[in-house]
Amino acid sequence: MQLTPSIRSALAAGAAVAVLFAGAGAAAAAPFGPAAAPSAQPTAPPAPATAPPAQPTAPAAAHSPYAQLRLLATFSAERLATADLVAAAKWGTDSPIDDPAREQEVLKSVADQARQLGADPAATTRIFRDQIEANKVVQRGLFRQWEANPAQVPTERPDLQEVRKEINRVNGELVRAIAASPRARSAPSCTPLLTTAAARVGAERKLDGLHTVALARSLRSVCAGA
Repeated sequence: MQLTPSIRSALAAGAAVAVLFAGAGAAAAAPFGPAAAPSAQPTAPPAPATAPPAQPTAPAAAHSPYAQLRLLATFSAERLATADLVAAAKWGTDSPIDDPAREQEVLKSVADQARQLGADPAATTRIFRDQIEANKVVQRGLFRQWEANPAQVPTERPDLQEVRKEINRVNGELVRAIAASPRARSAPSCTPLLTTAAARVGAERKLDGLHTVALARSLRSVCAGA
């Protein structure tokens, strides 16, 4: 069977994420496998109305460890998408990629939000340090691409202050996702589940190599403990 470009892209993204998450073992721990073949057994009669449901209810599935980690991966990818806009806003200006003052402002803000939610500010700050570094991975990568091929330079310059408003919005969503997932993040299954979630988010968003690497970088500390 020949692999289509989309399948190759998905496989490459999954492989990159799996390699970047140390000790992942993603293949053995994927939470959802292929659908099972239909059973040859006769269909059993319906259970009585009082019997408990055989499958988890929708709320239970939404609060599963995998669902919580996937939400973290989704918001991380959403935040990472702003790196392209930040790079376009900074390109050709005196604004450096590294901005310690802005970084400290973000870290203080998310730590305060974590305290308000009753979450661990230290864990939240640790995860957001990785988010910031991942954003800079994309910015540096794009700068290298644009230096090598000026034709790829964006023709419009985004308003950096407006972009930061969007970053702040996503930061709030991410803080809430961190606050809601302490058990998932400290469980032994965290790394393989997060690896699978990141690979699927990357495939859905059709991330290229640069953004796939950056997504893995953004999630490095998620499973370091709650």
